[in-house]
Amino acid sequence: MTRPSFDEMHATSATVREHYKTYDRWLAQQPRDMMKQRREEAEVIFRRVGITFAVYGDKDDGEGTERLIPFDLIPRVIPAHEWREMEKGLRQRVTALNRFIHDVYHDQEILKAGIVPKDQILTNAQFRPEMIGVNVPNNIYSHIAGIDIVRAANADGTGSYYVLEDNLRVPSGVSYMLEDRKMMMRLFPELFSENRIAPVAHYPDLLLETLRSVAPQGVNEPTVVVLTPGMYNSAYFEHAFLAQQMGVELVEGQDLFVKDNFVFMRTTQGPKRVDVIYRRIDDDFLDPKVFRPNSTLGCAGLLEAYKAGNVTLCNAVGTGIADDKSIYPYVPKMIEFYLGEKPILSNVPTYQCREAGDLQYVLAHLPDLVVKEVHGAGGYGMLVGPAATKDEIAKFREHLIANPSNYIAQPTLSLSTCPTFVESGIAPRHIDLRPFVLSGTEVQTVPGGLTRVALKEGSLVVNSSQGGGTKDTWVLEDGPSWQTQSQSQSQTGQSQSQSQSQGGQSQSQRA
Repeated sequence: MTRPSFDEMHATSATVREHYKTYDRWLAQQPRDMMKQRREEAEVIFRRVGITFAVYGDKDDGEGTERLIPFDLIPRVIPAHEWREMEKGLRQRVTALNRFIHDVYHDQEILKAGIVPKDQILTNAQFRPEMIGVNVPNNIYSHIAGIDIVRAANADGTGSYYVLEDNLRVPSGVSYMLEDRKMMMRLFPELFSENRIAPVAHYPDLLLETLRSVAPQGVNEPTVVVLTPGMYNSAYFEHAFLAQQMGVELVEGQDLFVKDNFVFMRTTQGPKRVDVIYRRIDDDFLDPKVFRPNSTLGCAGLLEAYKAGNVTLCNAVGTGIADDKSIYPYVPKMIEFYLGEKPILSNVPTYQCREAGDLQYVLAHLPDLVVKEVHGAGGYGMLVGPAATKDEIAKFREHLIANPSNYIAQPTLSLSTCPTFVESGIAPRHIDLRPFVLSGTEVQTVPGGLTRVALKEGSLVVNSSQGGGTKDTWVLEDGPSWQTQSQSQSQTGQSQSQSQSQGGQSQSQRA
């Protein structure tokens, strides 16, 4: 029998958890019409600012290729003590993952020790032989990591956090975290006086600080750019948003060129050297001389300039080897191997279908498991057994038997739920959390992250491409220190919102 989901807000049907009590009292006083009006207001503002994502495939829904990511008005609230423990676990995990990537492309000690099977690295599609022996600043490969966290109920009614995935290549979603917070401040300013909510608006400053800290040796005033594949990319809004917030140039591959192993961007004042590239393009498209020869998204000669130490790519080429789902089961062992510590955050138990015994178990229990492609993303290429039809399970079984090494499987966790404002009123919906971890001269986070919510009743798939939405994530502090900051941030957020609205309109016109 499936264990009931952990309810983030309610300990029992009649009891509200301590960290939600102030919000619950406020919510009880609000008429439903007001919440509906605020939701409509949010949709208008988001559309005006241009906070959309591109959808590929069927376009018969009348909305074209651009859609709003639905925004829910009810925040996900995390108490300070829970966040502090999660933050320690995130730093530990990302530190070990960066050590692992460096090791894989240098001494390969973890492979020699037999902790990670050698063939799972050297034959992996995400392994980049071009990076062997290449030194990168501070030995940091994944400067921006998005770690997906879920919470499941325990037998005693408590909930435990688990890491579901590590996103170490080009993780997205942080712009929605920032815009969700600005929207909540605009719609409900009184909540930020009544609750001590840790701010997140300083994330672009931390990001720029991180990027500048890994500039090539000897560069004191680095030029940083954001490299985007262009306006048709699903996350283009985020690329433009982060470039604007950091005050750096947003460039496409055609804006860059390499000369004498240095990277330059074309400007109206002539060529300007580029020192750090925050790239939002996958490895395969970065350099047509090395990877896909038909790619027009990257810059020819970029890898040679990178290997010469004349430009820093964030994230580094080859980081995908550590966020491949077939490598995920080994992360707890990586933490022990590199750091000599026990993992603070647990993995979800995982079956590797490349192993005969695991495959046999998975084939026998497909209706009860979640099966994922090791290179899959966005909720695609996966089977959620309990929600699948017999026909879907049968077809997936054929794929699994044909190519077992392409899949992992996990027990179906009943993700925690959070009250969500839907058409029928307030109802529980499943959620996850993507905190963003920045690694430069130090490892840093902002409190919280992006909470994604599965808006379809009973659905466990939170991805925006599969109909999911987002919520503001509040980390409540114990002391009074955040209250003044939150009020100050509210004023800043409102002025930024007006400024961004104007900028977003011009972006929308260009699109």
